[in-house]
Amino acid sequence: MRIILDLVVNHTSDQHPWFKAARADQNSKYRNWYTWSKKKPKDYKSGMVFPGVQQATWSYDKVAREWYYHRFYDFQPDLNAQNPEVLTEIQRIMGYWLELGASGFRVDAVPFIIETQEPGKEHVRLYEYLSEFRSFVQWREGDGVLLGEANVVPEENRHFFGDQGDRMHMMFNFFVNQRVFYALASGDARPLMAALEATQDIPQYCQWASFLRNHDELDLGRLTKEQRNTVYQRFGPEESMQLYGRGIRRRLAPMLGNQLQLQLAYSLLFSLPGTPVLRYGDEIGMGDDLRLKERNSVRTPMQWSDDPQAGFSTAEKTILPVISRGPWSYDRINVETQRRDPNSMLNWTERMIRLRKECPEFGWGTYKILKVGNSSVLAMRFDWRNNSIVTLHNFDEKPKSITLNIGVKEGRRLINLLVGEHSEAGPDDKHKIVLEGYGYRWYRVGSLRHILKRQKY
Repeated sequence: MRIILDLVVNHTSDQHPWFKAARADQNSKYRNWYTWSKKKPKDYKSGMVFPGVQQATWSYDKVAREWYYHRFYDFQPDLNAQNPEVLTEIQRIMGYWLELGASGFRVDAVPFIIETQEPGKEHVRLYEYLSEFRSFVQWREGDGVLLGEANVVPEENRHFFGDQGDRMHMMFNFFVNQRVFYALASGDARPLMAALEATQDIPQYCQWASFLRNHDELDLGRLTKEQRNTVYQRFGPEESMQLYGRGIRRRLAPMLGNQLQLQLAYSLLFSLPGTPVLRYGDEIGMGDDLRLKERNSVRTPMQWSDDPQAGFSTAEKTILPVISRGPWSYDRINVETQRRDPNSMLNWTERMIRLRKECPEFGWGTYKILKVGNSSVLAMRFDWRNNSIVTLHNFDEKPKSITLNIGVKEGRRLINLLVGEHSEAGPDDKHKIVLEGYGYRWYRVGSLRHILKRQKY
């Protein structure tokens, strides 16, 4: 097992010694570690990350008698990355954790770290900073990895990966993620197909991190208003479930509320291009606590057992409470109970992970969207080292019959990797396959003899 740490260097707390020194003395070296304005900036309310909760991006500090910049809350002043001393400090932080054995970092809020902050001026991203971070990590830890959190459109992907793949090693694929949920909510996979094709062209040695949920709200900001409303109606119809006018603050299991659709979602995750990322607790179908404010609803302690505090802690009280009542309570849903149940979500997920590891085509190969004549079915073929895998996912609750042309020479026979139901092409070299509602298939292309022969590389 390797560990990557969360690198949060866009801002500090307003209680941090650096900021306390900066606000107390304009001659302090830390003054320029933050961004200040003597006058109230005209754009003091623009660019808020948390609209409806956050009041501004510039706040007046009575001690400093100036305005300071903060992309997030007012108690989280932004560091000024244009200051070379700040960049040096960021590298010192990375070096410290790499020396202790970390294998890299999830870099929080990447677009905001590298943007200029001058009051009243357009923000410009200084992508060369990412190259500096990459060079430093590779120097200190040759196989260290940088995983970027950047919710950007496909046209901007190359700026974060680098034309030569010399910036972020990996990026979370928010663009695909949002369209996954639209497909799950509407049964229409066409926007998802378009998103997969739009994010296909990345540098050879870079990779996507595919995910369903994370520790924040389900961000729907890149969808159209109509698409966003469709997802809201299906997965977050109540106002208490929504956040910032763009997202849903729920975990996956209570959102989907259907075991078949939940397994469809995970089958899709494990077979998407790149590397799958699981949110803790989702492997057992943990729920959320909507009584907690904002993003805290999905940040409750892991439910390990039915012991006090869900086996997460021996303390009498945790910072956020465990879910202790209702259908998602820890005495109903926990790791210990599901380990003993061969049909549990945990054991099903473990089986899918093992299967995923047997299919390097997903991570290393190229992929193609296959036409099946049905907007509810996503069909993909992954190719790597003369081997191919085909996956099918039906986003509709109703069964679908499809006709499939694999598009490769050995495509007359498909070997089902999930059950023993294989498929033989007809005289026209096409497969006729029936997918049940929310059904999914993983197939290896070719006869078993053919596959074993080809795998001797």
